[in-house]
Amino acid sequence: MNHTGKCGTRSKQLLLAFMAMGSFAGVQAQTIISEVLYDAGSTDNGNVFVELFGPPGTLLDGWLLQGINGADGNVYRNILLAGTIPSDGVFLIGDDIGDGTTLVGGADLVREVDFQNGPDSIVLRDDALILDALGYGDFSGGVFAGEGSAAPDVVAGNSLARFNLLLDQNDNLLDFAVLDTPTPGDIPPAAVPVPPAMLLFLSGIFGLAGIARKHG
Repeated sequence: MNHTGKCGTRSKQLLLAFMAMGSFAGVQAQTIISEVLYDAGSTDNGNVFVELFGPPGTLLDGWLLQGINGADGNVYRNILLAGTIPSDGVFLIGDDIGDGTTLVGGADLVREVDFQNGPDSIVLRDDALILDALGYGDFSGGVFAGEGSAAPDVVAGNSLARFNLLLDQNDNLLDFAVLDTPTPGDIPPAAVPVPPAMLLFLSGIFGLAGIARKHG
């Protein structure tokens, strides 16, 4: 398990973002699925990942990531989580290559997270409480366990990432975008407009930079 330091500027942006989250009602303040690569461009083994975003210090011990088969609704994978969300709010889970290590750089946790291609769903839960869920693919005649409408089933090498970490609309189609270049451990781009009051607040802090993924 390797945990590499993230960009200092990025960490400061996240700290300010969490301050903003506490200042505006209705803003997302719980742990959510922020990005998933379930079908790598080459072999999936060791290359795929799941990224979570949530309040720093959140203890993940005992939480589960579940893979739900879109054909019959059965749970085909239970992944036990452990650890604490770091100061930048981004917790990266890299796929186990088979020996307890991963090819995903900067992973906070190594687990078998090679989820099936769609239509399928990934559910994040704390015991009986479902915290977030992402369904992707065409569920015509299938079992959808995501939120709202399904996100698209991406081609190999592309990931699904949230438009905006501060706005969870509980609809996978609206909340997630396809990235042709996955960005594990980085902050998803805020493509969905932020509420005007928050935009004014953040503009004074970030110089209209908003929340951006780090470079490099």
